[in-house]
Amino acid sequence: MLVLVAPGQGAQTPGFLTAWLDFPGVRGALEAWSDAAGLDLIRYGTEADAEEIRDTAVAQPLLVAAGLASASMLFDDPAELSRKVGAIAGHSVGEITAASLAGVLPHEEALRLVRTRGLAMAEAAAVTETGMAALLGGDPEVTVPHLTKLGLTPANINGAGQIVAAGTKEQLAALEADKPEGVRKVVALKVAGAFHTHHMAPAVNTLAKAAEALTPGDPKVTYVSNKDGQAVAAGTEVLDRLVGQVANPVRWDLCMETFKELGVTALIEVCPGGTLTGLAKRALPGVKTLALKSPADLDAARELIAEAPTPAADAAGA
Repeated sequence: MLVLVAPGQGAQTPGFLTAWLDFPGVRGALEAWSDAAGLDLIRYGTEADAEEIRDTAVAQPLLVAAGLASASMLFDDPAELSRKVGAIAGHSVGEITAASLAGVLPHEEALRLVRTRGLAMAEAAAVTETGMAALLGGDPEVTVPHLTKLGLTPANINGAGQIVAAGTKEQLAALEADKPEGVRKVVALKVAGAFHTHHMAPAVNTLAKAAEALTPGDPKVTYVSNKDGQAVAAGTEVLDRLVGQVANPVRWDLCMETFKELGVTALIEVCPGGTLTGLAKRALPGVKTLALKSPADLDAARELIAEAPTPAADAAGA
């Protein structure tokens, strides 16, 4: 079974959309999504420097647009996605990419929602000086209680031995001075705040109001949620989870467990791919993985898609 995944914030790099503009339809789509988001996505994806695209309010729409644009290049017919992809998920803001690809939200609505999300999270992050740090090594059963003791939140439990802690600068300094047993190193991340923690509660309220105006469709592909790794069949519940997830930990470890239970044999990560395929290589041995980093990866990705049986065929043979 083929799984399609979308990366979260931090995956973007300067100029990463440039090569995609050579493909028919991509520039026009990005222009339409720029209008929807009120943001020049083409400029940010081709000309802006690393500091500009690190801005939460810019990075989030940019990542969703990149994921949607690159995914559109994988299939000659958009309907083929629901025929060939067995499950879909995204990490953090990548959940909006995944939801739109699954048919929960039209692409333009997804861009408007993610722009609201990015602005609201940036505003919430400005209230208190907070941050995030990745822990290298260690056992989650030891690390998570230690973080809780320090008042920190395990904001991303990514599996494959990777946990990201979030909290105030003082709490993060305490973590650096008192690392959990087995953790080799604490690496500060270049993000604006403590995402996926209670510090983002104001952003949840803003996003909830924006979501009230939306009429989500039910996903056409099995949609796996960051909240608990569970498959969600109702579009209204997907939208509710997208809103609440802003202030709750990302459980990518549980998403990968669900992929395994569903029988994943191949995984493709849409642009800018790399992070989630790296985790999958460690947590899902034997699964073929491919990261869409540039258009040069499209042929290999299409070959992987062609090899994948349709989920319906799998079910019929079961």
